[in-house]
Amino acid sequence: MTKKYLAQIYVTLRPSVSDPAGNAVRSGLAQMGYDNVDGVRIGKYIEMTVSAGDPHTAKEQIDAVCDRLLANPVIENYRFELQEQPNAVVQ
Repeated sequence: MTKKYLAQIYVTLRPSVSDPAGNAVRSGLAQMGYDNVDGVRIGKYIEMTVSAGDPHTAKEQIDAVCDRLLANPVIENYRFELQEQPNAVVQ
């Protein structure tokens, strides 16, 4: 029996990579008077629903998709959370 899983994926720049967009946001916040903001890093949030026979298979699939398409492994890190979708069984 196949089940549906929701993957919540977070892609962020590696700490050693400069983040010009984050720096621009931090500068804008300082100009608005929020000078207590020490740093901003910009990333991506992606939701994906997959069908798989078990959570392990779903995790392997999401890991491969992140590594091959959603994140650039040279400059980005990713992590994801996987949740089984209740009452969403695929036949």
